[in-house]
Amino acid sequence: MPLARVSIFPLSGALLLPGMDLPLHIFEPRYRALIHDAMARDRRIGMIQPRNAGPVPTLFDVGCLGHVSQIEALDDGRFNIVLTGLARFRLVRELTVPTQFRQIEADIEQAPQEDEILSAIERAALEQESRRFADALGYVVDWTAVSRLDDMALVNGIAQIAPFDPAAKQTLLEADNLSERAERIMQLMQIVGRIERDGGATMQ
Repeated sequence: MPLARVSIFPLSGALLLPGMDLPLHIFEPRYRALIHDAMARDRRIGMIQPRNAGPVPTLFDVGCLGHVSQIEALDDGRFNIVLTGLARFRLVRELTVPTQFRQIEADIEQAPQEDEILSAIERAALEQESRRFADALGYVVDWTAVSRLDDMALVNGIAQIAPFDPAAKQTLLEADNLSERAERIMQLMQIVGRIERDGGATMQ
């Protein structure tokens, strides 16, 4: 696939995955400009995590292209939007542009033709570890509703909402397939659960 120009929203801790939704509140002028630009073109925005703090932080190598599937324009110029993940991309280089928001040249992955699935053993292990994790952190979960989720919705939903730090979330985004992402989630849950039981802070 040829390289694409992508306007980006660098945001630490925000994980967008293909097929998943990410609600965002847009208030900074540069990102309000990004929304105006995206809506005038193809409604697409690249979500990517910064590696560090500062006005122009360096970026991780992998992000996710999103489509603005819902938008609410507020009276004061802010927006509430929902981004739907389309495909992961790999940063090739940052472009020199006159816009307030940053733009990159990216190699966008081919979206999978079919939903990935876990084996029955993998699914059972993930649900069991999720129950332990929720109990350790005192979360109230509707496990009947969880059991009805398909494998992609379960794995990617946990990846988005679990209280893992930005670097950990990045490893989940970069997992090569659903099975690997599920395995990484279980490892992170065990680490965070152990820290919580020992009376320390979580990775959030």
